[in-house]
Amino acid sequence: MIGTSRRVNETTGTIEWTRVPSHGQKERTTDTKESIIYKLHPEKEGRRLIFQVGTSDPDRAVACAKLVAADVAGIDVNAGCPKPFSTTGGMGAALLRTPDKLCAILEALVREIVPQFEIGISVKIRLLETAEKTEALVRSLCKTGITGLTIHCRTTAMRKQEAAIRSQLRMIAGVCREAGVACLMNGDVENRDLALELVKEFGVDGAMLASAAEKNPSCFRSQADGGLASWQEVAAEYMRLAMETENKFGNTKFLLAQMVPGRHVHTKPISQAKCYVDLCETLQLQHQLEAAEAVDAKLELGSHRQPTKKGKANGVAMAAGGDMAAARANQKDKRRSINSQRGVQHVEDMPTAEASAA
Repeated sequence: MIGTSRRVNETTGTIEWTRVPSHGQKERTTDTKESIIYKLHPEKEGRRLIFQVGTSDPDRAVACAKLVAADVAGIDVNAGCPKPFSTTGGMGAALLRTPDKLCAILEALVREIVPQFEIGISVKIRLLETAEKTEALVRSLCKTGITGLTIHCRTTAMRKQEAAIRSQLRMIAGVCREAGVACLMNGDVENRDLALELVKEFGVDGAMLASAAEKNPSCFRSQADGGLASWQEVAAEYMRLAMETENKFGNTKFLLAQMVPGRHVHTKPISQAKCYVDLCETLQLQHQLEAAEAVDAKLELGSHRQPTKKGKANGVAMAAGGDMAAARANQKDKRRSINSQRGVQHVEDMPTAEASAA
């Protein structure tokens, strides 16, 4: 985010932070297209949106936060991500091993951001090796002036396939309550109703839905309000919003893939899609095709791009492919006939396992 410029997109009503890409470019020109690093919709998200930052340095954390603080409801420091791209930079869960640095980051944000922008600072962590170590860390974090703490009920070494550990939740919630810090829990929370049950059971102030929300955002809706919507309904609404805000196509395709059930007939076509029109056709959203064409034109996307030299060569070969294919078929038939006389059986002629069993 550092180095980006803030602008308002008058067409979509979104606020965008952009910068000229530096990777792989030897020389920048006036024609170099800026990349959108972050985007939000002030009316649809605005003061409900928490901006989470990956950081390992107090000064850079403040510099980053100041770029977006006027447009969001709070700044959250990620001290729980276990992925190498985060931890190798001293960010994410690596901060759990350097609690003094983590506290310094939070103190800097509280000192520099809260008075000027009047928003809260929070942190998301994971469990440590023992309850005693976790408690000591939580007490230190609560003294920094933060307004909220989210505890992912897994250790750094654990992955989402492993069941969340909730044995320390009441203790963590109690420590936070003493300091006047809101405590949220995370881990194996699948829907709103379960979240409310866990809040009541463990005395926390709220629960975070992560994986379930990526798969089906309607998980925030209680059973009394209709419960989970079908994935088709969710995907259609997501496509509408993505095109309305001109969302980056790669991001749209990635998140859409999370919503479609595994091994579904649409899975492969979605992964191969090159534009919004491709996605609409795959999902049979004919009523959104006009909007898709407009967005594709704006974002310069398309499934039928100018062929490369190799592509042109392949095109010439394909044009002559009819005769060539016929010749190859004749040769194959001749070989099959000769081999048949010799008693050789071709692989494609051999019975399948299913046929053999029958």
